[in-house]
Amino acid sequence: MTAAATGFLGGGYPERDDKPQTKLERAVTAARFFSDRLSAKQAGLKRIVNAVNACSAGVEALEDDQLLARAHALRPRLRKAGVSDLDLVAQAFAMVRAASFRALGKRHFDVQLVGAWAMLNGMLAEMETGEGKSLTAILVAAAGGLAGHAVHVITVNDYLAERDAEVMRPVYEKLGLTVGFVKQGMDPAARTVAYRCDITYCSNKEIAFDYLRDRLALGGKARPIATKLSRLEDEGGDQSLLLRGLQFAIVDEADSVLVDEARTPLILSAEAKQGGEVTVHHEALELARQLTDDDYQVTDDGIVIKDEGLERLADLAKEMKGVWAGPRRREQLVRQALAALHQFERDKHYLVRDDKVVIIDEYTGRLMPDRSWEQGLHQLIEIKEGCEVTGRRDTLARISYQRFFRRYLHLCGMTGTASEVASELWNVYGLRVARIPTNKPVQRVYYPFRYFGRAEDKWRAVIESIEKHRAFGRPVLVGTRSVGASEHLARLLDAEGLPYSLLNARQDKDEAEIVALAGEPGRITVATNMAGRGTDIQLAAGIGKKGGLHVIATELHDSGRIDRQLFGRCGRQGDHGSCEAILAVEDDLVRTQLGRSARLLCTAGALPDWMGRTVFSLAQARAERLHSRIRRDLFDMDENLGNMLAFSGRSE
Repeated sequence: MTAAATGFLGGGYPERDDKPQTKLERAVTAARFFSDRLSAKQAGLKRIVNAVNACSAGVEALEDDQLLARAHALRPRLRKAGVSDLDLVAQAFAMVRAASFRALGKRHFDVQLVGAWAMLNGMLAEMETGEGKSLTAILVAAAGGLAGHAVHVITVNDYLAERDAEVMRPVYEKLGLTVGFVKQGMDPAARTVAYRCDITYCSNKEIAFDYLRDRLALGGKARPIATKLSRLEDEGGDQSLLLRGLQFAIVDEADSVLVDEARTPLILSAEAKQGGEVTVHHEALELARQLTDDDYQVTDDGIVIKDEGLERLADLAKEMKGVWAGPRRREQLVRQALAALHQFERDKHYLVRDDKVVIIDEYTGRLMPDRSWEQGLHQLIEIKEGCEVTGRRDTLARISYQRFFRRYLHLCGMTGTASEVASELWNVYGLRVARIPTNKPVQRVYYPFRYFGRAEDKWRAVIESIEKHRAFGRPVLVGTRSVGASEHLARLLDAEGLPYSLLNARQDKDEAEIVALAGEPGRITVATNMAGRGTDIQLAAGIGKKGGLHVIATELHDSGRIDRQLFGRCGRQGDHGSCEAILAVEDDLVRTQLGRSARLLCTAGALPDWMGRTVFSLAQARAERLHSRIRRDLFDMDENLGNMLAFSGRSE
């Protein structure tokens, strides 16, 4: 990839020229992964600590106005030399550390300086959960802002974007930097103001869609952008554009954004003219309900209608006209209807709220009220649930996360779990993973996993574990994969008379408050997936001596990284804590990945450790391979199609 002609700080709309790689280029990139991974270990990242400490004494003695003047004086030097100059960056870090202590009472640890320096060198910093990634990010963002770059700090949701922007604002202001945030529901004028700040906090979805809106405003063409904007700059700029290009991105929870969410393309759409779609969707569901299990098969790639099913479908639709006369269109519509009926489950994939179908994010358990499934799937699910049917939407533009983030001139990030996907992060984004040591030794205790055949036995064991740890006065956090599972556990706790706090997509507004109290003595918190990710669980006084927070995973995720994130909620910053997984062969992971081969075990009680590990390791490995292939296929398709598909069919 090469930088666009507009340059990093020049006029126009700076972004990287993301040209598709040839097979040879991909092979060379993959081969470099091993040598570059080795160099990441030997990159001398810790030298930043001594350099910052050498600057700190003089900086920390400055008055506030002197600190501000020093930051202003550093700007032109950083702008000229860039953020890879160790001496200048050390001065910037020393100023940020001083400003942070004055504004927040928090002074950066040495390991946070190391993580920030890794990110300024274009790496992905793997920092343990609880090591203060939000505070680390302000070192990087401030250095980028002082160097004149439009810095985007990209988080996984609007709440975290607004929270971090407001909490960190006093630090930036002491250095003369402006900060804004973008969230769902903001009008274009407010978004433009936020993006004109030195540092802008936003979610990955909001900024990617704003980029697509800019592409539409510019006609969807990459090369004419610089020419068009350079003319407009003389006239005061194009006020219809939201962003100042893709200059500098810091991606928080980078594995979630760059890997987990990269299986689905981002599609900007507009409501289409209404026709007879609603009637067609009703008919599709009626036909799908008349097919039996022998007529179709549910596979990893979706629904496959068998030959006998196609014959039966043709017979059922022989008196129908319009779209039903064509076999290909008929099969496509009924396949979508079968998916709506059998693959998408209420309280797992979506909620029904205020007579509307609201998608649940698979990885975070959070609601996505402004998102909808494409190709009529959303409307089919609305009909299935008896909701008001929304209008069909036409695609205006699309892009994958892979291509979007590859277009940033400087891309870096941080997360607690990246090692498992290090090669993919390198091959797709050119990001090396740098493992950052913890500030204090990790004291987390891992209990042996327990495996059962029946879900009933699993839930009984979960209740027993909760009661045991609660009896010692320890707080307990229980992770589930779906709203339905969390509410099932809630009913079991009610039956036992155990008080608890429930956090799932139905309680999304109370998320931060529920998670913040999860460290109180004897408190039981039931949460879907990684709900509350990004909010610290502070242990009450004396809890550490009792063993700290105990975390229970009631299902494994398709990706082992998500499990590691859940376990990472305990034992943070040197605190005591423990975790365990209590699982059943009837869980979704095994049922969907191993199918019939695991059914015989479903009637068993407790399983031997070796057998349970074998079953779940195989199921998880299959799921991860499938998702990796889906991401690769999407990336390949997106490179072939280009990032802009207007309704007229014109592409970039």
